[in-house]
Amino acid sequence: MDYPIKTPILDSINSPADLRKLPESKLIPLAKELREFLLYSVARSGGHFAASLGAMELTIALHYIFNTPDDRLVWDVGHQAYVHKILTGRKDRLHTIRQWQGLAPFPKRDESEYDTFGVGHSSTSISAALGMAIAARQTGSKRKTVAIIGDGGLTAGMAFEALNHAGDLGINLLVILNDNNMSISPNVGALSNRFAQLLSGKIYTTMKKGSKKVLSKMPNAWELARRAEEHVKGLIMPGTLFEEFGFNYIGPIDGHDLPTLLATIRNINKLDGPQFLHIITRKGKGYAPAEEDPVKYHGVTPFDPVKGIVSSGKTGVKKPTFSDVFGEWVCDMAAKDKHLVAITPAMREGSGLVRFEKEYPDRYFDVAIAEQHSVAVAAGMACDGLKPVVAIYSTFLQRGYDQLVHDVVVQNLPVLFAIDRAGVVGADGPTHNGSFDISFMRCLPNMVIMAPADENECRQMLYTGFLLNQPAAVRYPRGTGMGVEVKKVMAALPIGKAEIRRVGKGIAILSFGVMLEPALQAAEELNATVVNMRFVKPIDEAMILEMAATHDLLVTIEENVVQGGAGSAVNEVLAAHGITHPIINYGLPDRLIQHGTREDMLKDAKLDKAGLLEFIQQYNEKTGLDKKIRSA
Repeated sequence: MDYPIKTPILDSINSPADLRKLPESKLIPLAKELREFLLYSVARSGGHFAASLGAMELTIALHYIFNTPDDRLVWDVGHQAYVHKILTGRKDRLHTIRQWQGLAPFPKRDESEYDTFGVGHSSTSISAALGMAIAARQTGSKRKTVAIIGDGGLTAGMAFEALNHAGDLGINLLVILNDNNMSISPNVGALSNRFAQLLSGKIYTTMKKGSKKVLSKMPNAWELARRAEEHVKGLIMPGTLFEEFGFNYIGPIDGHDLPTLLATIRNINKLDGPQFLHIITRKGKGYAPAEEDPVKYHGVTPFDPVKGIVSSGKTGVKKPTFSDVFGEWVCDMAAKDKHLVAITPAMREGSGLVRFEKEYPDRYFDVAIAEQHSVAVAAGMACDGLKPVVAIYSTFLQRGYDQLVHDVVVQNLPVLFAIDRAGVVGADGPTHNGSFDISFMRCLPNMVIMAPADENECRQMLYTGFLLNQPAAVRYPRGTGMGVEVKKVMAALPIGKAEIRRVGKGIAILSFGVMLEPALQAAEELNATVVNMRFVKPIDEAMILEMAATHDLLVTIEENVVQGGAGSAVNEVLAAHGITHPIINYGLPDRLIQHGTREDMLKDAKLDKAGLLEFIQQYNEKTGLDKKIRSA
């Protein structure tokens, strides 16, 4: 792809080995070229932008100093890894990132040998890197291992579990905290940069080792010296916590000061044991609009790199997304019930809670990237009279599953889960698809599980679930629905009751959630009956038995894996009543659906009208059921 910029240094780099051939004097000009290349590439394709700009110098320094891919770099989440992809031979394909059959949105092991660990969810990097460091020690390898984690990723308990383990092992591991927002960051400048270089340098470490040998024979003197060192460090930098974990803390340093980064990382590379480097960066560095509004430029659609992201100026009625529907409902419900509180694990914008935070700041709780905690704290709130609503993505609820079982379900607490991004999600791909929530929730006692077919039904189901005195979940997809008008009046639905949406004969399609639209479309050609099942649990047994008694074939359709899904619940009802009846279950296939648009993914999964018709036709031809239906 042609770009309106010149990048002569970048053009000479096809791998980190090429990068390491450059004189150090070329690295700052390279960073400038990389910023321009990244800007124009992401402006055309869309993607994660601000975080990669912020990690520019760090990425260059790491690949320049470490012998990648033999040395292991483990990126947390991967939002900041676009420059890593550019420098590791994928520059010419960067414009395809997050698109169907294009580059993966995050590091992915089968895409490149430089992607040492597949990521997408937060806070896994230190654990994974520690595992690699242990493997290196066990096999006698001299390779180095580096984990790069952001300040947001460090809010998760898993990161601290890994730090605790690594410090206890005393293993060779470098953890780099790329800090661009945390309050643990004091003054960063020439003094702290210089101090970090001194702490990582040979003279200081040699003196420290020698002093330890001498003073260890005098316990009181050694303890005094150790505490004195901690206090001096504590006056200048916030490293005491990480020192207590057993790491040698260095920093904070300016993460955009490339010479300082190179000098410090070189020094650290010579040290043994767990090392912790704290760098301060700015999201969106080098592109003014992204620096001013890094949230807006975190994940972008195509935009004009000169003008930045601007409003389209189009007016008119916009179809609300399911997240919008939730956002309006939770505010309306909060006005009616003072006991309502909303909880999110760092998904305020995505889950639709921006307005709620402004209107009800004392009832809004962003627990950071701590999905387990978000569920357990909701359970605690429910114990003492509050009515918690947990707004969480399907893929992130997986992390809180133990708390869902142990803390909510076992105690039968009235917690409402507003499960966003159920089904395929689009450009973030397999790590973010909500493919399994029906299967992992349906087996839990006390749970009520609802799947709205449209926007209005979503609002009414949220209201229904909130009124219950037991755990409830409403799962809905990313994006817009059928465009049904959302009614302001809230009315509770009868629990466990489905509704017939089209009357036909021969075939009955039992639809769960937004699959109602392709079900209705296919039914027009088949003259089939369509039932909007509404509830996955409790399921409408009477409706299932009625459809089995009056139709030759039952077809279930859902945007969840077939194994253990809603269709399986229908099968169980028939089996429990001793009924043998033709039934087929249609849903997400038993494979990972790769990234692209949501439409691309649904088409690949054949979860559309054409796919459903093909599925039914193939079954009927195999069984001869089509002849029976035609003659009926």
